[in-house]
Amino acid sequence: MNMSNAYTVNTNNATKHKIELYATPVHPCSYFPEKSAITLYLDPYYPKNNRLYSFLTEKGFRRSGEFLYRPDCDGCEQCISVRVNVHHFKPRRNQRRILKKNQDLSITVTSPVYRQAHFDLYKKYVQTRHNGTSMDNPSPSEYEDFLCNQWSKGSFYEFRLQDKLIAVAVIDPLEHGLSAIYTYFDPDYASRSLGAFVILWQIQEAQRLDLPWVYLGYWIKDCQKMAYKTNYQPLEYFYQQNWHPLPPK
Repeated sequence: MNMSNAYTVNTNNATKHKIELYATPVHPCSYFPEKSAITLYLDPYYPKNNRLYSFLTEKGFRRSGEFLYRPDCDGCEQCISVRVNVHHFKPRRNQRRILKKNQDLSITVTSPVYRQAHFDLYKKYVQTRHNGTSMDNPSPSEYEDFLCNQWSKGSFYEFRLQDKLIAVAVIDPLEHGLSAIYTYFDPDYASRSLGAFVILWQIQEAQRLDLPWVYLGYWIKDCQKMAYKTNYQPLEYFYQQNWHPLPPK
């Protein structure tokens, strides 16, 4: 990777540090096969903490495994970081129905480490939702590299129907919100709208913790798989180094 840019950030109340960012070589875009992509990464050897993580999230970065990254593609700005304004969120009628439908689920928080039951559910999910892609036959090590982490203080939240594990949400705490890293669930329970329910639950959890934002990752206007993120209003998007309201669709 080549060094691309640098930020100066307060990592504690008294000291400022410069952090270096590195750009990958051009590689195929995950969302548009006809396009190429460049990804910007924080120096992987730089010591990470929650203050730095929170700062970079506000600058449009995301976590994948141990890495912090954001797209930095030439001539393309389609991957846009979005966040829900938690304190002003009011669930729509269909969202209230989803919350009611899933009120019988129990929720348990677990540490962010590999568990066979989690991996088995993840594999079932991606083989159904991402069939025919590079994701549909994951190995345990690929799963760990994608979701597990040593420094972010994130957790795996288990959603169970009686004793059956039907969904897992990977969530990282930030100084100013929650970062929704990834959710996977049992496709056999599609009628419960578990993906939507977990987002709604995270919004409620942020409200309970008096945190202002839930970060939903990247929204891509022309990608149908990302369209669901506009259902959670009010939503803000990060563009040209500032956050802006995203009008409802």
